[in-house]
Amino acid sequence: MNREIAATSVPIRVEPAGRTLRYSHSVADNNDWRVTISLPGPANAERAQRSLAEHEVEENVHRRLGRNIAVGVGDSQIFLYAGTEIAARQAKQVARDVLAQHDIQADFALHRWHPIEQEWENPDVAMPQTEAERQAEHQRLEDEETAESLATGIAQWQARVELPSRHEAVTLARRLRNEGRAVMRRWRFLVVGANNEDEARELAEQIRKDTAAGTTVHAERADAFVPFMPF
Repeated sequence: MNREIAATSVPIRVEPAGRTLRYSHSVADNNDWRVTISLPGPANAERAQRSLAEHEVEENVHRRLGRNIAVGVGDSQIFLYAGTEIAARQAKQVARDVLAQHDIQADFALHRWHPIEQEWENPDVAMPQTEAERQAEHQRLEDEETAESLATGIAQWQARVELPSRHEAVTLARRLRNEGRAVMRRWRFLVVGANNEDEARELAEQIRKDTAAGTTVHAERADAFVPFMPF
């Protein structure tokens, strides 16, 4: 089988510890809307977080709208997650007022989660409404991922595999390489490059069918966390 697989290596990136999000006790109805509050440095972010907690921003929005807000914190950013645009805009305004009272300068941005792009988008970006529109949007994304994979030589998606034994991992890695796939192996673990999401999911399903019980396979973006580093 001849395949044009872009990656000669599969990138493995681990999220820096400082960027891990810490969620509050509140859980949003869903996370489709996000307010990003950007501050000049981690110290200001911590100060802003304390101010928002003291003024009970989450409870404030819940009392007004009956909607929950979830809070995440990065290095120099605070994220407010909401289930609706109204709740997100309300949370944004409350947060802006609170920080202004404490003379804390910050930039605010509102985004909406795009379920097909799998990215945060400007609220003005139109969402597909019909099944035909969703399929067309999905295909456009697949084409873009494939084009980027081929242009950069780096797989945009991957199948991550854990096998029961080192011998099985070596055998599977050899077979996949013979098929022209980009494979990285360490002990019982494999990462196999794919050009786009559909290809990664099809590859993962095929590996599940072709391997013994006890093998675990996941299709994921190439920048997802994996349990080992490249060598």
